[in-house]
Amino acid sequence: MTHPNDTVDLINLSDGYNSVRVHVLGRRDSGNLPLHDLLDAELIVESSFISGRIRICFYPPDLEKWALALDSLGTGRSIEWLDTGNGPTVRIEFPDGDPDSPTVLVEDGSSSGTTAAVPVALDSGWVQEQHEHLRKVLDTWPSEVLATSPGAYEWRK
Repeated sequence: MTHPNDTVDLINLSDGYNSVRVHVLGRRDSGNLPLHDLLDAELIVESSFISGRIRICFYPPDLEKWALALDSLGTGRSIEWLDTGNGPTVRIEFPDGDPDSPTVLVEDGSSSGTTAAVPVALDSGWVQEQHEHLRKVLDTWPSEVLATSPGAYEWRK
């Protein structure tokens, strides 16, 4: 695994006290056709009570699902992201109905068995900021591989 010096946050939810971030590190195996678009990242949870991080990775379809999740968050609906069964799941809920005070739940059921619920008081416009983070990730690491059939790949032209 080699990563460029440039790293980008895909998710950055922070109020100065509590934060949940997904920090994209770079391509997993740049130049290796089947794995080229796989991105390595760290999921980081920090509060005055807990602090933790876990390595994750995802493909472009996971970024598409994150874009859809952001659209749902923009309408005040709760979301679940990265529920692939082999890594952590991120849920964002609005327990008090306030769209600017979500609770972010990170569950690592497959590895550590740990769940963290982190309330975050955010400024209005936070969903748009997350869309901007997503655009930056897509601009930094665009999808360059096309799956032509199961197990067959080619470079996008």
